[in-house]
Amino acid sequence: MTTSTPARERLRLGGRTVREHAARGSVVNAAFLIGLSALGLVRGFILAGLLEPRDYGVWGMLVVALGTVLFLRQAGIGDKFVQQDEPDQELAFQKAFTLELAFNGLFALVLAAVVPVAALVYGRGEMVAPGLALIVLLPAAALQAPLWIHYRRMDFARQRTLQAVEPVVGFLVAIALALAGAGYWSFVVAIVAGAWTTSALAVWTSPHPLRLRYERGTLRTYVTFSWPLLVAGGSALVMIQAAMIATTRHLGVAAAGAVALATTVAQFADRVDAIVSDTIYPAICAVRGRTDLLYESFVKTNRLSLMWAVPFGVGLALFASDLVRFALGERWHGAVPLLQAFGATAALGHLGFNWAGYFRARGETRPLAVYALAGCLVFLAAGLPLLLRYGLDGLAAGLALVAVTSVACRAWFLRRLFPGFRMIAHAGRAIAPTVPAVAAVLLLRAAEAGPRGAGAAGAELVLYAAVTVAATLLLERALVRETVGYLRGGLSAIPQRTPNSV
Repeated sequence: MTTSTPARERLRLGGRTVREHAARGSVVNAAFLIGLSALGLVRGFILAGLLEPRDYGVWGMLVVALGTVLFLRQAGIGDKFVQQDEPDQELAFQKAFTLELAFNGLFALVLAAVVPVAALVYGRGEMVAPGLALIVLLPAAALQAPLWIHYRRMDFARQRTLQAVEPVVGFLVAIALALAGAGYWSFVVAIVAGAWTTSALAVWTSPHPLRLRYERGTLRTYVTFSWPLLVAGGSALVMIQAAMIATTRHLGVAAAGAVALATTVAQFADRVDAIVSDTIYPAICAVRGRTDLLYESFVKTNRLSLMWAVPFGVGLALFASDLVRFALGERWHGAVPLLQAFGATAALGHLGFNWAGYFRARGETRPLAVYALAGCLVFLAAGLPLLLRYGLDGLAAGLALVAVTSVACRAWFLRRLFPGFRMIAHAGRAIAPTVPAVAAVLLLRAAEAGPRGAGAAGAELVLYAAVTVAATLLLERALVRETVGYLRGGLSAIPQRTPNSV
């Protein structure tokens, strides 16, 4: 398996093959960024303890109303920059930066118009001031474009060090403001402070100077790649907006706070899984013509993410009641069913989670739009009526239907790209290590007598984790051994390829 010359020139391999560098980078980045994602999760729980559900609800409405617009402004420009192979990379970066700045300027105007409309729709005038304050995230995001360069080169140390600044700064600022009684402004100021600190460092350390450059045809190239991503983002926007508006109008702000809390947990799972997917994206762009290599990397990286994602999601469903009772407080009792449902759907939703990067790497982004539209239609046709009829329990059921639909769509598209892929067998292998762990906890609970205390819950959690780890090491020992070998650099312990192997 030989590596193409462009692949070796575009990546900072440090003497390793693409396979070794991508595998090692995935593990190192996962260890590094899981800690940062966990920091965000801890921040969410600490703020849940310091703030009232109403404050959490206002923030949740802001995230849904404006966060999706902030997501749409990305327009896939960074992904396309990583994928391209232009001879002058400084010029390519500056053209991409110019488009990013232009799109961000456009979305700043959109955001300014959306804020008062969102406040009117939700019936919450207090959303206006923090919503307008969040507009300053757009220029900050554009100035973080130099991170694309490190990402494309797979220069992970520089990229991840810069990206680590935002969550750390946000954590410190949010906790300090919450203790000072700032309410939902704790979230707003924290995210702005973190974003601008990262932007300043990204510009200061940029390998290429930031210039405004444009050539004829550049916009068309990026639009062809990006419009399906915008459709996908728009579908997510419609689904999330519908869910939050219906929850707020039908069940109240406290229920919206429960949705926001459950979403925080689900986003943690998504962010951690995306670490591996995002890490290998530059590598799969470099070898996008080799279907055999793409298939191998897809299966192995998804199995790695499922090793923790399935136990995390199932564990959340299993211990959600204990989490609320012994950590968050009884005022969050209404969030228990939603936390359980989000845990179960998070476990299911990570089957084939990294599929999108492989289609983006090949420049085939239309399947992503079809996938997002299918999920949106299922939610509008079934999930929204269930929410209106059964409240948060109905919302949980609707999201479960969306998760099943999403996995079915992924399986269909993956079969087209990788004819040998079988989602059911893939799912069975991922779920297997969790089955004995769940059984052990349920047996222990069946033997309990008297009131349930925090000590019993803690013991069950330790048992669940221990059995899961033991079962994973037993059933996935070959992949674990290979992964540890890459992490240690002990390639003699790994099946070797030829000297020119990828």
